[in-house]
Amino acid sequence: MAVIAASVVGAIKAAGLLLVGKLSVLPVLIAALAYFNYDLMDPENHPQVTKNLRAKYDFIVVGGGSAGSVIANRLTENPKWNVLLIEAGGHETEITDVPILSLYLHKSKVDWKYRTQPQWSACQAMVDQRCCWTRGKVLGGSSVLNTMLYIRGNRRDFDQWESFGNTGWGYEDVLPYFKKSEDQRNPYLARDKRHHSTGGYLTVQESPYNTPLGMAFLQAGEEMGYDIVDVNGAQQTGFALWQFTMRRGTRCSTAKAFVRPIRLRPNFHLSLWTHVTKVLIDPATKRAYGVELIRNNKLEVIYATKEVILSAGAINTPQLLMLSGIGDSEHLQEVGINPLVHSPGVGQNLQDHIAVGGIAFLIDYPISIVMGRLVNLNSALRYAITEDGPLTSSVGLEAVAFISTKYANQTDDWPDIEFMLTSASVMSDGGTQVKNAHGLSDAFYNEVFGEVTNKDVFGVFPMMLRPKSRGEIRLRSKNPLEYPLFYHNYLTRQEDVDVLREGVKAAIALGDTVSMKRFGARLHDKPLPNCKHIPLYTDEYWNCYIRQYTMTIYHMSCTAKMGPPSDPMAVVDPQLRVYGVEGLRVIDASIMPTITNGNINAPVIMIAEKGADMIKQQWLKRWKRDNTSFVG
Repeated sequence: MAVIAASVVGAIKAAGLLLVGKLSVLPVLIAALAYFNYDLMDPENHPQVTKNLRAKYDFIVVGGGSAGSVIANRLTENPKWNVLLIEAGGHETEITDVPILSLYLHKSKVDWKYRTQPQWSACQAMVDQRCCWTRGKVLGGSSVLNTMLYIRGNRRDFDQWESFGNTGWGYEDVLPYFKKSEDQRNPYLARDKRHHSTGGYLTVQESPYNTPLGMAFLQAGEEMGYDIVDVNGAQQTGFALWQFTMRRGTRCSTAKAFVRPIRLRPNFHLSLWTHVTKVLIDPATKRAYGVELIRNNKLEVIYATKEVILSAGAINTPQLLMLSGIGDSEHLQEVGINPLVHSPGVGQNLQDHIAVGGIAFLIDYPISIVMGRLVNLNSALRYAITEDGPLTSSVGLEAVAFISTKYANQTDDWPDIEFMLTSASVMSDGGTQVKNAHGLSDAFYNEVFGEVTNKDVFGVFPMMLRPKSRGEIRLRSKNPLEYPLFYHNYLTRQEDVDVLREGVKAAIALGDTVSMKRFGARLHDKPLPNCKHIPLYTDEYWNCYIRQYTMTIYHMSCTAKMGPPSDPMAVVDPQLRVYGVEGLRVIDASIMPTITNGNINAPVIMIAEKGADMIKQQWLKRWKRDNTSFVG
């Protein structure tokens, strides 16, 4: 009983830290998890924070997120290398594990809570017209806050990267690194050994819980002329049930997958709640030799004898580069930083996937995810005991589709729209979880969705896959604790508006299929406040709508892009080494030249797997060279 009591206290503290109130099931869920010794059933407990850090390490990995967790695992496979993993946040909790609560983690203490600068082009329905950029401030990074969607992208994405001059990054080069991590639990998909593997650290499976809408989405896709496919296999175009990074009905973050298994390696050290303020670079030799950090409210310096690896993500990595004197010289001087390396591409080329929010269809049957109805005592106990039920649903995400609008080549299998098909929508939780995560203003939500809140619906979120618009990140000051300035520049290219508009039309067509009409599907078409003066269903109306309810899918990327030496905006080379600095690499979403065709967590993990191999190969070659004797 003492163990149970301690677990209850710990879980309650965790919920308090996450600030996930407004959900009455939480006390019951916490008690159920504690009573059934949920944490004790997991053989992979949290790694311990290293109290006494060494003065020097072979490698310092900055950022314990989706990429950094993988890199720390792979580099410590060499017992002769000492590796320090630094993370600004703390540990996951029992609450972060629950799939249906992922949006409640937004704006909590495991989120950096970034917001963009107000811009007219998009996010007009959000508070202050500022988009919310949720980023994980926790071991495991954004893989602890995301909706666990496992989408690798399209083979043409990577072949295009290679065509830009990035040798070794074509599809056939990166496919082994996707497979290296994967533990595919769907036996039907696992039979395809060309594209899938089993036994890796990262568990990939379908959701244990689906409503009748899941299969209906697939049938609607067939009505529209699409195949049912494995979107991570030979063909991306088509419809499928989602593949999730999920294990035993719970989130399988990169912390759980890659860091917990190495917690006992003696060459692995971990520093949490630690904020890196800059990379230390010798101005004469231009070699990175360590990091400056704040730990326990004290400024410290830790040295790296081989490399510093930035895996802080597409926001924090360019910020750290600029704070360290690597960036556009003119901008650095504006904020009082002495430029060491002129690299104008740092913080530029920002790309993100955006979708159209609020495309919801009312239905006549009580089968969708309505939080107040399904999240209750029974579902909490079912989750804790049998590891299934509605709490294992990733906020109602049931199926995915990749389709091509008239702006894409129909025969290329390089679709330009992704449908996120859900058995819930913005109004399914009484105006709490989704509204808060999207940052919608009360006035907007109440006017558009107030009369249908908590109704049975399904949602279609059309997401644009290859945006033409480019954003940027700039320093606000040289203070490392002050957030940078974020300019999303969404929809500043008309081509992006056009593609999204066609995506909305296709979403409405899906709702009009026989498969969906049998549920009584009808579009909730309450005019948006800024668009009332425009006739419904016209191109002009949808153009207005898209700019008002713009959803980021939180796929910020490409802010320290990889490219050949001939590209003046490239920040790293194809080996992910920062141009102009020795002993410094970037390995995270920042290095993408262009964003991939789909949710980006799987590609980021692949980048980390490949990047870790590059490091191993380089230092193994150097070791062989230094230890080879030549006989004359």
